This record gives sequence, C-alpha cells and structure tokens, in this order.
Amino acid sequence: MRDASGLASFIRLGFGGKEGFYVLDRDGTRPYPSGTALEGRLWGEGLTFALVASRFNEFFVRPLVHGARSALVRHGVRPEDIAEIWVPGSFELPLAAKRAAESGAFSGIVALGVVMRGETAHFDYVAGEASSGLARVAWETGVPVGFALLTLDDAEQAVHRAGGKAGNKGAEAALAALEMSNLLRDLPEFAQKFRR
Repeated sequence: MRDASGLASFIRLGFGGKEGFYVLDRDGTRPYPSGTALEGRLWGEGLTFALVASRFNEFFVRPLVHGARSALVRHGVRPEDIAEIWVPGSFELPLAAKRAAESGAFSGIVALGVVMRGETAHFDYVAGEASSGLARVAWETGVPVGFALLTLDDAEQAVHRAGGKAGNKGAEAALAALEMSNLLRDLPEFAQKFRR
C-alpha cells in the first residue's frame, strides 16, 4: 500500500458511523489497534470558517488569504461558508478572532498577518501579544484557530512563505483549523468508548 515515494498511504475508512482519513504504516497496516486513535479529517463539508486578516502588510497577507480560502474549498468547504474579516493590523487579530469564535457561526478561525522586524522593539510587542492572544482565543472559546501570523525579518521571507518556495502558510493554517474542527467535533463520541 505504498505510494511511489515509499511514504505511508492514506485510505478512507468508516469510524463510528463517520468516514475519515487514516494513515497506514509503510507495510499497509494500521499503526494502532482498531478504534483507539483519532485524527481530525481534512474534509470540510458543512463547516464554516472565518479568515481574520490584517490589512497592514496587505501585499503579503492577500496571498495568505487566497491560500487559506483555496485550501478550504479544495477540501469541501463551500465558498459561501468562508467569511473574510479584515482588521487594521496584526495586534487587532485576537479581538476580532475572539468575537468571531464567540458568535457560534464558525467551525474554525484562520488568523492571517505579517509582522516584520524593524529598527525598534515594536515588532516584539506586536508579534508576542498577537500570538498569545490568538492562543487564548482557542483556549477560551474552544474554537480552533489556525495560526498564520508570520513573524519575519524581511520582505524576502514573506514572499517565500506567502506562496513562494516555502509554500503558503495561509493554506497550512487553514488545513490545521479544518483538521482540528473535525477532531473536536468527533472527540466526544470517540472518548465515550474509554469511559469506565
């Protein structure tokens, strides 16, 4: 069951009345006893997402938003189920993300912004507070937050991470939010089998 590169293959199996993607070991066997492992699925049918994006450094943020939106649509989320919420800068991302999460309208949030190091300590304050604020949003609301707040030294690094040679970090964050949304949705049913 290996693919051409020799990496583990993915198969679609039913689990608890729901279908999901499970990883097979290199020899084609499941690495866990049946039903004792849960992974979030990368399928978004019926889910809704908010892309919360910073206008500051918009030249670099727009490709991140496009990557996030494209990744979600490719994985079954309807385009009309993806909202874009634009804030002035990265420092404002946590507050908008928290309000979106508390609205109950979204299965997951994807936070997108670019903070570049300058000549003062401003970078450290904005990057640190925005990062910890986004983590608090997920912890306090229980809504997954995909993290695509890029903290970079220069524009070249931004180009590489917004669709260049380092991939698109917006797409990666969107898939993390999608996977966690499914995992959190499936976790209560999965955990019931371990109650004694």
